[in-house]
Amino acid sequence: MNEIELSAGTVQYVDSGTDGPVVVLLHGLLMDASLWDGVIADLSNDHRCIAPTLPFGAHRRPMNAGADLSLRGIAELVVEFLDRLDLHDVVLVGNDTGGAVVQLVLGADPKRVARAVLASCEAFDNLPPGLTGRVLALSGRLSPRLFGAFMQQLRLKAVRRSPLAFGTLTKRGDVTTARWIRPLLEQPELRAETVRMLRAVFADPELLTEAAEDLRRFDRPALIVWAADDRVMPTAHGRRLAELLPQAKFVEVADSYTLIPLDQPSEFAGLIRALCASAGR
Repeated sequence: MNEIELSAGTVQYVDSGTDGPVVVLLHGLLMDASLWDGVIADLSNDHRCIAPTLPFGAHRRPMNAGADLSLRGIAELVVEFLDRLDLHDVVLVGNDTGGAVVQLVLGADPKRVARAVLASCEAFDNLPPGLTGRVLALSGRLSPRLFGAFMQQLRLKAVRRSPLAFGTLTKRGDVTTARWIRPLLEQPELRAETVRMLRAVFADPELLTEAAEDLRRFDRPALIVWAADDRVMPTAHGRRLAELLPQAKFVEVADSYTLIPLDQPSEFAGLIRALCASAGR
């Protein structure tokens, strides 16, 4: 695991260090870079894969006091991350809330982005997204102590697999989701920071609707990948995103919930590889 000191704090990240197109992969709330393990294992022979762990609640290094943990603040953090690593012509990929961050980067500062992939993610008025998102938004209103007590329930597989938690996000990834919640269970300072993050992320439910029109300016290749069985992110939103982005293509992935990198990593990796190859031609 690599680390880089940014203005908001220390960010850990995975870097395959291999040659080829640079693919930067962004995860969602209460997740870390391991969301992308299967995709990176497939792609890293011929792509350089970089996956930061964003301060979305499963990170292990608290951010600096006063760091902006709103969605726009996280998008600015990603732009700074690309700048500091001096990455050029990247393929910027986002799933779940990571896709919301990608949308904000594309609309505000896409100078280092050559191609984009949005995979089953929040868009338009779907913030918070579905029952899972609404539960997270409500939990963010609790005090850090009560939030910690609430999160303790996720130690139980039955709770993790329920629609209130990860049950409608992944069909196959329970081992991974159990690992994601450990930092919150073990580090009180992260619980306080996560409460602050959730309040900031869900403070403006109109944010993505207002940001959507900015996507028309991103005139480079884009791929919209949607889980055919998604219960949280409406398929109609994926199609609308594909209509907004001038060079976008819409693809559905069968037998997957929202977290396609967990449920169908090989197929997802193949779609990214094909996007890179077609753009190269």
